[in-house]
Amino acid sequence: MSTQEILMVITNLPDRAEAERVAETLIREGAAACINILAECTSLYQWNGKLNHTREVPLLIKTTRAAYPHLESLLCELHPYELPELIAVPVTTGLPAYLNWVMQETQPRKNK
Repeated sequence: MSTQEILMVITNLPDRAEAERVAETLIREGAAACINILAECTSLYQWNGKLNHTREVPLLIKTTRAAYPHLESLLCELHPYELPELIAVPVTTGLPAYLNWVMQETQPRKNK
């Protein structure tokens, strides 16, 4: 197993209820092995020519390169934003047993 196969994906949702709904679906669908729902934060960004200050709930999603297309598709379908933040960062090192678990949990599910 190569650590290059593991990704940490970052996104933000508008509130905790949406974050939990999306996270549960991604886990149930096998698109992610683990998702951390972080504390609410303030995001500042320019959108349609306007500076925005928005309260958001960040998610840290652990997945694999192989599962990423499914995760991206689901997130785009489930996410309430017109253009959701979706950034995948390769994991360069980690506890081998944990990384193996991420690989196992994101294998295609039988009987879908």
